Amino acid sequence: MTLETVPKNLKGLRACLVCSLIKSADQFEDEGCDNCDEFLRIKHNTENLYDCTSTNFDGMISLMSPDDSWVAKWQRINRFCPGVYAISVSGRLPNSIIREMKSRGIVYKSRDTSQR
Repeated sequence: MTLETVPKNLKGLRACLVCSLIKSADQFEDEGCDNCDEFLRIKHNTENLYDCTSTNFDGMISLMSPDDSWVAKWQRINRFCPGVYAISVSGRLPNSIIREMKSRGIVYKSRDTSQR
């Protein structure tokens, strides 16, 4: 985990709708999502930034060693890079992004636990 991945303050944070990584909007726009930018293309794309991330999320988990963490396994984030993650993220990806993920063989599982 690089220090640039950790949010600088608690205002204006957003969480990725696919992996639940938390960063500021500026960090997402400058760096993209460390786990999902290959197919979400958030980096330097304001429209995708707002379509693929949410300000409405619950809880935070700081993940240092994904392979060694039972919490990471429980949250389904043990294969992601170290960083700060939301426990639940409200929102849904646009259908076009879901279709693109499906065409790449990536199954989209919503991070929104409020409807369960």
